[in-house]
Amino acid sequence: MIDAILKPWPWYVSGPLIASVMFFLIFSGRNFGMSGNLRTLCAAVGGNKACDFFKFDWKAQRWNLIFSVGAILGGYIAINFLSTDTAVDISENTIEWLKQYGFNDAGNAYLPERLFSMEALSNPKSLGLIALGGFLVGFGSRYAGGCTSGHAISGLSDLQLPSLIAVIGFFAGGLLMVHFIYPLLFA
Repeated sequence: MIDAILKPWPWYVSGPLIASVMFFLIFSGRNFGMSGNLRTLCAAVGGNKACDFFKFDWKAQRWNLIFSVGAILGGYIAINFLSTDTAVDISENTIEWLKQYGFNDAGNAYLPERLFSMEALSNPKSLGLIALGGFLVGFGSRYAGGCTSGHAISGLSDLQLPSLIAVIGFFAGGLLMVHFIYPLLFA
C-alpha cells in the first residue's frame, strides 16, 4: 500500500483531480494561475504602493494566497514524505545529450547541480542566467496576461483562444531554447 502512495500518480488519477479543481474554479467564476497568486501576494505585502499593477482588491483574492500556501506545503510533503526517489525520469537519449553539455547528474537528480548548487550560485555566469531567465519569465507572464499554468490549465479549460495561442508560444519558445540557445550557453 505504501509503495503505491510513494510512486507518481498515473494520469487517470491526477488528471481527473486537476479537472475537478478546474471545474470548481470555473463554476465559481475564478481563474487559476501562479502568476495571479504572486500578484495577490505582492499586493498584500504593499506592492500597491510602488506599482499600479498591484492596485486592486487583493482581499477578494485571498483564496490565491491559501492556494499558494497549499502548493508549497504539498510540494514539501511530497518531496520529504511521499518520495523515495527525487530523480527525474527521462530517456537515456536525453541523459546522454545532457551529459555532452556537462550535466553529469542528468537522470539522477531533480535539479542539475551545475546550475543550482551553492557553488554554481556564486558563479557570475550562472547568476546572470538565472536573473535573465527570471526576468524573461516575469516579463513573458505579464505580457501574455498569465503564466504557463494559468493559460495551459485554466485558460484552455475555459476554451480561451488567447490561452491556446499563449500555450503554443510557450512550447515553441521552449523548443527554441532547448535546441538552439541552450547548446550555445553550455557548449
